Amino acid sequence: MSVFEIIMLVCFGVSWPVSIYKSYVSRSTKGKSLIFLYIVSAGYVAGILHKIFYHFDGVIVFYIINLLLVIADIALFYRNMWIEKQGST
Repeated sequence: MSVFEIIMLVCFGVSWPVSIYKSYVSRSTKGKSLIFLYIVSAGYVAGILHKIFYHFDGVIVFYIINLLLVIADIALFYRNMWIEKQGST
């Protein structure tokens, strides 16, 4: 278990709730990149798979939490896209 890996994941993990809050409150997709969110998700999935297949330890929990937060932000992106579409009709 690497303390530096944990610090990195905690730092990223702290930023996701802020992003989720902004997405929820703004009800807008402006300033968001869906491609970026999917790329970050793929990175977390790769980290989880690495932990499962090569070096299983407790750090996997941080990868899973971060992935769930990114999935929540992706869901809000689609919600906000739907809200924007409703407003333009």
